[in-house]
Amino acid sequence: MLRLTELKLPLEHLDGEIETAIVKRLGLGAGELIGYAIFRRSHDARKASNITFSYTLDVEVKNESALLERLAGDKHVSATPDTSYKPVAQAPKNLALPPVVIGTGPCGLFAGLILAQAGFRPIILERGKAVRERTKDTFALWRQGQLNPESNVQFGEGGAGTFSDGKLYSQIKDPKHHGRKVLTEFVKAGAPDEILYVSKPHIGTFRLVTVVENMRAAILALGGEIRFQSKVVDIDIDAGQVRGVVLDGGEHVATDHVVLAVGHSARDTFQMLFDRGVTIEAKPFSIGLRIEHPQSLIDRARFGKHAGHPLLGAADYKLVHHASNGRSAYSFCMCPGGTVVAAASEPGRVVTNGMSQYSRNERNANSAVVVAVTPADYPGHPLAGIAFQRHWEERAFAAGGGNYAAPAQRVGDFLKGRPSVALGAVAPSYTPGVHLTDLSTCLPDYAVVALKEAIPAFDKQIRGFAMEDAILTGVETRTSSPIRIKRREDCQSENLRGLFPAGEGAGYAGGILSAAVDGIKVAEAVALNITESIRTSTQLKGVST
Repeated sequence: MLRLTELKLPLEHLDGEIETAIVKRLGLGAGELIGYAIFRRSHDARKASNITFSYTLDVEVKNESALLERLAGDKHVSATPDTSYKPVAQAPKNLALPPVVIGTGPCGLFAGLILAQAGFRPIILERGKAVRERTKDTFALWRQGQLNPESNVQFGEGGAGTFSDGKLYSQIKDPKHHGRKVLTEFVKAGAPDEILYVSKPHIGTFRLVTVVENMRAAILALGGEIRFQSKVVDIDIDAGQVRGVVLDGGEHVATDHVVLAVGHSARDTFQMLFDRGVTIEAKPFSIGLRIEHPQSLIDRARFGKHAGHPLLGAADYKLVHHASNGRSAYSFCMCPGGTVVAAASEPGRVVTNGMSQYSRNERNANSAVVVAVTPADYPGHPLAGIAFQRHWEERAFAAGGGNYAAPAQRVGDFLKGRPSVALGAVAPSYTPGVHLTDLSTCLPDYAVVALKEAIPAFDKQIRGFAMEDAILTGVETRTSSPIRIKRREDCQSENLRGLFPAGEGAGYAGGILSAAVDGIKVAEAVALNITESIRTSTQLKGVST
């Protein structure tokens, strides 16, 4: 087959017009087109009055080699690349100790799945609960203000991405097409087929629950083991080599290979690793607020007269502003037709995040508006970013009334530097509720200055973004991990053999897709390390005898 890119068609086109456009674009004669499949579909809404679709297609034709030769100078026509997944190793029969994976977020799930598919029978440890039990605990915070520190938006089967928009796109380099493997496995687990070809695929929370359960079943069927409510509190180390992990009940799980896929909020695990001498460094992240507008406003601003078109769905946006104080402010984790959710994982702290269902049909659009911070803002210790996050989460808890309600403010009041005393036309979606106040007390001064400059600037791109009654809710602190666990080219810890830091918590991903891709990469590194170690050991035994 051949790959045809950037085939453009008007918004209002029929399926049959795609075939006609292929024939015209490639200059095919009658009967030369055998068939085609959509590899990617996106829309271009830079001109709201003239929205177009752009297709990437895999096309089957007669005399393909001759056609490729004829179109050799056309950069939009090429042979279709092979995106199928190719395992790097299979488990040896004499495998003594299975690898251990810590965490069942997207990184841990895919690390476990790849290892299970290769016959390594991994043991997967999760501090939280299975996804449906975890959902009940999460709802207890949202509805009654009751936080379970071990089972919440951050901890439990599926990871933080389960309670999100379920975005499945990333800008990472992916030369081995691991992202395609991720999407294919999600579809096998029950995700809609369209995630394989739409340009910004998403699943949504309720569908993600079923997908996660089905992936768990697949791992178990392949001989893997998954243990919930199994918190790792220590690592057994002997002469710079991992020899096992210790659970909070005292149980020792023997292993020489540990995939650390704990997510960005496992602060106690980060402290344990630091105390055990694992090399960790502080890294940049961002801090800010959630902003909510009517979704209809965003649709009109992005799509004009085409707002509400079923093929376009709910509109999103991505905005950046470089403030005069030297800070960068930007939108993050935009959730069309979604809600702002309570994402705390520690008592006495308030954290916000955004979530959408697959339908994206809630009244409000929301995103984080955040300001980049660096280790220069929290100097002195590799874990100082955690203390920085906790400080502002505690300020938000106090400003919200001390009961997990979130502090909130109308955009107009925030820009004018006065506390809000009443809501306007936009009703906040955050539960268990909001407390109107002055959000400037919940952020560093430089972040407040940058956001007050950025929001009016964003209004020039999204008309109405700075509307008086839009709602800001605080605080957003978990944009990414505040630390990086340094690893070598073979994905092992820089100074601890057998420890494989992975995913967002370790500082190597940001979002569901990139975390899952890193999980595959690290699982492959583990598989190769195990097989090479056994091969070398066998050779040495042969020499000795």
